[in-house]
Amino acid sequence: MNIHALLVNRFTEALQEMGVENAPVPVSRSARPEFGEYQFNGAMALAKQLKQKPRDIAEKIVETVKLDDIASKLEVAGPGFINVHLNDEWLSNQCELSLTDPRLGIAKSKEQNIVVDYSSPNLAKEMHVGHLRTTIIGDAVVKVLEFLGHNVIRQNHMGDWGTQFGMLLAHLSDKLQDEVAETALSDLEDFYREAKVRFDEEEGFADRAREYVVKLQGGDAQCLALWEKFIDVSIAHSEEVYDKLNVSLTRKDIMGESAYNDDLANVISDLKAKGLAVEDQGAQVVFIPELADKEGNPAVYIVQKSGGGYLYATTDLAAMRYRSGKLNADRTLILTDARQALHFKQTEIVGRKAGFMKEEQTYEHCPFGMMLGSDGKPFKTRTGGTVKLVELLDEAVERAGKLIAERDNDLSEDELKEVAHKVGIGAVKYADLSKNRTTDYMFNWDSMLSFEGNTAPYLQYAYTRVKSLFRKAGVDMATMPVDINIAEKQEHALAVLLMQFEEVIGTVSREATPHVLCTYLYDVASAFMSFYEACPMLKDGIEPAVRDSRLALSALVAKTLEKGLTLLGIETLEKM
Repeated sequence: MNIHALLVNRFTEALQEMGVENAPVPVSRSARPEFGEYQFNGAMALAKQLKQKPRDIAEKIVETVKLDDIASKLEVAGPGFINVHLNDEWLSNQCELSLTDPRLGIAKSKEQNIVVDYSSPNLAKEMHVGHLRTTIIGDAVVKVLEFLGHNVIRQNHMGDWGTQFGMLLAHLSDKLQDEVAETALSDLEDFYREAKVRFDEEEGFADRAREYVVKLQGGDAQCLALWEKFIDVSIAHSEEVYDKLNVSLTRKDIMGESAYNDDLANVISDLKAKGLAVEDQGAQVVFIPELADKEGNPAVYIVQKSGGGYLYATTDLAAMRYRSGKLNADRTLILTDARQALHFKQTEIVGRKAGFMKEEQTYEHCPFGMMLGSDGKPFKTRTGGTVKLVELLDEAVERAGKLIAERDNDLSEDELKEVAHKVGIGAVKYADLSKNRTTDYMFNWDSMLSFEGNTAPYLQYAYTRVKSLFRKAGVDMATMPVDINIAEKQEHALAVLLMQFEEVIGTVSREATPHVLCTYLYDVASAFMSFYEACPMLKDGIEPAVRDSRLALSALVAKTLEKGLTLLGIETLEKM
């Protein structure tokens, strides 16, 4: 049920009945409960057009709009706001329908082909904390889009090509004289460091590395076999992280930079043929007047180096053409940190001018801020190195295990391990997902693992609390009677929130903003706690019909929390 869309339709019909066509229909949620749950704010804008006072227009709209089945009261406030107070009986019916629907009353959208480019680690190195945000934000967005019925194509644009591979392959070739690839590459960071030291200091090694680059780009069979071995072991490192993170990326989603090699020369020739790419100091450059500086100098977008080498720009244009043409993407979403915003703006302008995508296809760069340490600087180890993602996740599980063990619980050793894993990983993911993706955020173990406030442990605990309620009541949530009768204000407030799930999911799908879903789930859990305190269920003397109604509302809370957390890639628990 999308209450917002329903109200927009009803108010649109009312305006048409009044002879008003194509007017905006601004419906928003009310900021305060005494003003109802929704407001229509369109009367002021119509005053000029209809040559009437806004308040008179609002009164006329109230007389005309058909909301008797939905609203208990409509009132005109201030200069012409219309406050909509939702009807308890209607809310009760909608909650019952959602509870008996596997999709919780959320309709599917009109299907689109949507490409989501996320994670994209460099296969010359292990995944580090810098890959956390793109991976988990991207995966949450993907899960929401799929839930809404879209055909989502994951694209893991891994860095698996380029000059550094010559250095790495030369080093691997030497190591394979004495050991197998899996052993040699068991620690990618160490391997990379060793190769770099040799490149910088060992006589003749840098020349060998450059020869390997030429061989690799020329398709030399022995070199390609080495490269494939390196890629295979590197991907296994990434898969370990994806598995720990409960992320849905697999090998089949990998579309590395190397996948576009055969099209790079064509990209350049097409840009030249369209008069977009011109030679400048030996390089091929596209000038972009749309992004000129204050002096009027156009932005410079280099697509081929003077030596003939290609750049990220070339590969990203080839990727755009492949996704738009071969994959027929209605939308392309690319999740990278905010520092790359200008690059993707330039890529879109150049790609559209070149006809690499159709006008109706969207190209959406979804930037995110940085994860900072307690010093307000990018998150690093104490020695200033990058933090391996797998080590961060292991530490989260270990810390969660200690916290759970300190609390009163009757968990077995195996159960404690499962809880520690789900709480630890969930805490790290939620701490990130709950922040607006465009802002930087400070990493803090204590706040993210807290059982109070807007955290994953709080939401996981709220879910287990509902489940324990049913265990105490001896009621099976799956077969219980579904007869909801909303009477108290806490029940009303909770029901309204539960019915806003579809609106929230719609916002996340349009704007790629999982934090909106996090805020919503926290609001639901908080409203449930208020309802639980004010509306007892298992006390002596409670009428069976009242008990069953409140249990049914609680069941919808559990299902909403579970579905919302699942879409965020966070696991729930039956007990904690």
